[in-house]
Amino acid sequence: MDPVLTWLDTFGLIVFAVSGGLVAARKGMDIVGFALMATVTGIGGGTFRDMVLGMTPVFWVREPHYLVVCLAVGILTWFVAHRLDSRQRALLWADAIGIAFFTVVGTQVGLRAEAGISVALLMGVMTACFGGIVRDLLAGEPSLILQREIYITACVAGACAYLLFDAMGAGEGVSGVVSFCVTFLVRGAALAFGLSLPGYRDKIDRSQGGTGKG
Repeated sequence: MDPVLTWLDTFGLIVFAVSGGLVAARKGMDIVGFALMATVTGIGGGTFRDMVLGMTPVFWVREPHYLVVCLAVGILTWFVAHRLDSRQRALLWADAIGIAFFTVVGTQVGLRAEAGISVALLMGVMTACFGGIVRDLLAGEPSLILQREIYITACVAGACAYLLFDAMGAGEGVSGVVSFCVTFLVRGAALAFGLSLPGYRDKIDRSQGGTGKG
């Protein structure tokens, strides 16, 4: 990775590792649990991305400092998580920042691998989402992506913004900034205003005059 992409990846890693630590705090885990949750959350999406693209060994094996960062963040979170007034709210916003960073990185890496536009879009989405999926699975909690909150939609919007601006010749820097802003603003608006996409049951209810009967 070049320096800019490395810094983006590191920032996303740190924020996602914090979100893993906050989940560990909610579950009352010990310090080892904090380190584990921070690590799998931080490296999960990038590991999936590199394996799908055939970029082996995966990034944290090539550059072990990513593991060190995750472990350090997890341990640090152990000492400060109790100071947060609302760990759940902090988790949601940390997650929103993390998916914004990783959407940029995943899309950019997909394009650099010359995998095609559709694959680059998918890499942006999966890099952003997979770590959170693993985090929630290990914590025994319903995954955010399986709820009606606007989550994957934000990642898709951000990845599409990156691809659009890149196709217009805006360059990686501008495309990355726009992608980050779009992803974060869409997800942030959903958190701030309680926005969600209509569920399938809602559609059934409306078609039956709101009775909700099968």
